[in-house]
Amino acid sequence: MPLRLDIKKVFTQRSDRVKSVELHPTEPWILASLYNGHVYIWNYAEQSMVKSFEVTDLPVRTAKFVPRKQWVVCGADDMFVRVYNYNTMDKVKQFEAHTDYIRHIAVHPTLPYILTCSDDMLIKLWDWDKGWACTQIFEGHSHYVMQLVFNPKDTNTFASASLDRTIKVWSLGNPTPNMTLEGHEKGVNCIDYYSGGDRPYLVSGADDRLVKVWDYQTKACIQTLDGHSHNISTVCFHPELPLILTGSEDGTVKLWHSTTYRLENTLNYGMERVWAVAYVKGSNSIAVGYDEGCVMVKLGREEPVASMDASGKIIWSRHNEVQTVNVKSLGDVEETDGERLPLAVKDLGSSDIYPQSLQHSPNGRFVTVCGDGEYVIYTALAWRNKSFGQALEFVWGDDSNVFATRESSSTIKVHRNFKEALTIKVPFSAEAIYGGQLLGVKGQDFIVFYDWATGKVVRRIDVAARGVYWSEGGSLVAIASDASFYLLEYQRDLAESVLASGQEVDEDGIEDAFELTSEIPEKIRTGIWVGDCFIYNNAAWRLNYCVGGEVTTLYHLDKPMYLLGYLASQSRVYLMDKDFNVVPYTLLLSVVEYKTLVLRGDMDTAAEVLETIPKDQYNSIAKFLEAKGMPEQALEVATDPDYRFELAVSLGLLDLALELAGQSDNESKWRQLGELALSNGQLEVAHQCFVRAKDLGGLLLLHSSHGNAQGMAELAAMAEAAGKQNIAFVCQFLLGRLDECIDLLVGCGRLPEAAFFARTYAPSRMTEVVKLWQGDLAKVNPKAAESLANPEEYPNLFPGIEDALKAEAWLRQKAAHPQPAARYPEVEGAHMEDILSRVAELSLNGLPANGPPAAAAAAPPPPAAAPPPAPAAAAEAAGMDDLLGLDQDEEVPQSHGYEAEATAVEAGEEDVFAAEAAEDAFAGLPDYGAPPPPAEPTPVAAPPPPPTFAAPPPTFAPPPPPAFAAPPAAAAPAPAAPAAPAATSSGLTPEEEALLAEDDDLMGDDLGLDDADLADADVNLDDDSWGLEEEKKD
Repeated sequence: MPLRLDIKKVFTQRSDRVKSVELHPTEPWILASLYNGHVYIWNYAEQSMVKSFEVTDLPVRTAKFVPRKQWVVCGADDMFVRVYNYNTMDKVKQFEAHTDYIRHIAVHPTLPYILTCSDDMLIKLWDWDKGWACTQIFEGHSHYVMQLVFNPKDTNTFASASLDRTIKVWSLGNPTPNMTLEGHEKGVNCIDYYSGGDRPYLVSGADDRLVKVWDYQTKACIQTLDGHSHNISTVCFHPELPLILTGSEDGTVKLWHSTTYRLENTLNYGMERVWAVAYVKGSNSIAVGYDEGCVMVKLGREEPVASMDASGKIIWSRHNEVQTVNVKSLGDVEETDGERLPLAVKDLGSSDIYPQSLQHSPNGRFVTVCGDGEYVIYTALAWRNKSFGQALEFVWGDDSNVFATRESSSTIKVHRNFKEALTIKVPFSAEAIYGGQLLGVKGQDFIVFYDWATGKVVRRIDVAARGVYWSEGGSLVAIASDASFYLLEYQRDLAESVLASGQEVDEDGIEDAFELTSEIPEKIRTGIWVGDCFIYNNAAWRLNYCVGGEVTTLYHLDKPMYLLGYLASQSRVYLMDKDFNVVPYTLLLSVVEYKTLVLRGDMDTAAEVLETIPKDQYNSIAKFLEAKGMPEQALEVATDPDYRFELAVSLGLLDLALELAGQSDNESKWRQLGELALSNGQLEVAHQCFVRAKDLGGLLLLHSSHGNAQGMAELAAMAEAAGKQNIAFVCQFLLGRLDECIDLLVGCGRLPEAAFFARTYAPSRMTEVVKLWQGDLAKVNPKAAESLANPEEYPNLFPGIEDALKAEAWLRQKAAHPQPAARYPEVEGAHMEDILSRVAELSLNGLPANGPPAAAAAAPPPPAAAPPPAPAAAAEAAGMDDLLGLDQDEEVPQSHGYEAEATAVEAGEEDVFAAEAAEDAFAGLPDYGAPPPPAEPTPVAAPPPPPTFAAPPPTFAPPPPPAFAAPPAAAAPAPAAPAAPAATSSGLTPEEEALLAEDDDLMGDDLGLDDADLADADVNLDDDSWGLEEEKKD
């Protein structure tokens, strides 16, 4: 049987000729010395170069790691030995060691020694603790000494290979050789000791193209390997696999079985001659140095050959040595999850063949070792040979009296009671066999299950199987493929009845013999069944278990580990790493049983089992229940407040969610709960949650969508205090508080934005903001600051500024009387008018060309002595007030806020804006339910007090949308107006009073001017320098 070697190239690096290679024992490094005089360290895990040493211009034929000193020691053709620290790259030592080329260096595994050999036919011992003094010289060879190697079983001895066709064995302290091995016909280039078992073997390779295996105790050549077509340049015994590796100048690396000496494989990567092969103990990987670079290859599997029976007894093999431990022998020693168990290892014996697989029988009485094309069945206790035979593979059946062997790719033999009972000739190439309830035979991309008793086909399943795992009862099976695994239920009664009836079964078998229950997209490394629970570790080295298609991760493994088995009495699953360390992890059987009962629908029994499960497992069970569509039961079981909150939210249990959120007071929870409440229309809960979460964006959405002016004002203050200037700005802007918007921009240092905002919405503040902008800009660029035009100094650069100021004053007065949002359908579209055109029309009807004073940004109520206008005109002109009829000498106070100002109206007439705004919008915080009925109109003789925001009531009920002051329309340039005629006693001309009455009616009637009037006024009505679209006059 050839060794099952999975050969995978893991690293390739092109370079000049590589004369020697070595692997670091702990780091993923390859050390290579090159013929061009350089020494490289490559990281094969990251596929990169780590270090580079320019040693000399001549070939460096050997380089070695000294890990305990962080050194690299190299010898070159310039006869010097150099020592470098591979961490700091410093040269530690350099000395001339020989009088000719240095061929090889050997580092003592424990003592501070190195051996060097040279073409000067000498071997020298150097002690670095003594300042690199040469403490001994070994003479005896009559030609170049090519290689040295210490004996791993006796580090006081070493062997040397020479072109004088001999191999000599030496002892430290003795300058003459202990023995000489002769047999090669040409010079010997390489040697290596066998490090495993008790065989005193040494292998050598020579220019006669032969490889010889020697017993250095009897000095006999016990085997000669002939297969290379050119000189042998490197040989070694693999430390972990039963392999002899030989490299030749023919460009190949051959793998020979170290027991049978059969050629197992040949590697040829087309990189010309092979010069060196390196290995490291504890790894299956090897590195090969070629003329054209370096290659690293991983051989075989690193999975340990081990097996555990149902009682906790573990047996494994180290090479041919078999050892055993028992996890129950620990007694009261506490087992910690993920920690190696301090088990006492017992030598059980040795195997006559190199084990490639080791399996306990179902009852644990026997152990089978398979390898080298043979199998041997031993008794588990005494390790006595029970049976043996020829087999490429061996598997146990559904009981300990039945097993099967694969003797070839077409012949499967079934044995019962250790006697051959049945031969199955498969009509395809059998690649592997699997035991269990049925005998599985793997084809190229399918698997066929056979009945143990009759050898008939039960079912063919089209999946490229990599492993088959049967449950203990034989009713469930997991089939692993390269990318996923499948859980199937075996219908045993149906299959047995069909087979017993003698019905003809085609090559695909019984169609309903298996039922697919789950497909899990994960790659399995190893797996076992515990009842209806499948435990496995995946390609990412996570320990998972699967019940009913639901996967749960138990633990994240920190290194590759392999499943051994499960002990129900310990409630632990046991794993082993490649170094044969046994590690336990807890898996409660009661948890598995509970999940199984839930899947079967037996909730009453599951509830009884739940009482036996520790509380710390409840959250895991709750997640399982949620995944199975039972969130209510999951909420009852869960103990984690965060998880219970998530379940309560998903179930819409807002009261419970509020209670749980209050326990943790987590802002994200309040925000999540607020969004849920808002989507469900529970505005009181939403408001409370957004406040607790400090979710200003949510509060903005809530208040703006319901027209809550008081909430918006409070939110603006909160946002400004929290540094959320964007939200504060939006709140102030929606409230119509333009001065606060400007102050906010100024306070944030956004002076350019503040200036342009002022020009658009509050031209009366342009001068103030531009001066601030100039002062700030002058600190950086005085010239740029001087180029800014201030409307106070350069009014000619701001055409129409006077009319813009008039429009702003009128809009400020109008904004002081906001209408309730509930009236929006009545006034929709009415505000879409060109305010500057209205102001221009008023100027054409007799106001002075320069208009009122620039300071008149806001106007007080009209003088009390003024005669009342007509009732209709008074009501209609309440928004205009006395803006355009102010006396030139009257001082008008400047207002920078949007205080709620009421305009006085005559007795018997109603001020629509003031009355409704005061009573409907701001009489106190309204209820969040339906809007209250409108207040009865009541004549007022004096201005009403400014509306105030009452404190919110204890409950958060939806209020009717309050009146939001519309932002002032953008100012546009107005044409120059002719001199205004004298005003009436009310401060306005009759024509202006009529126009204002029409304006408040939002009727848009024209002034009745003819073309001659317009020509006399010399007004350019097409001037649109403010970028606003002028509405068409009726």
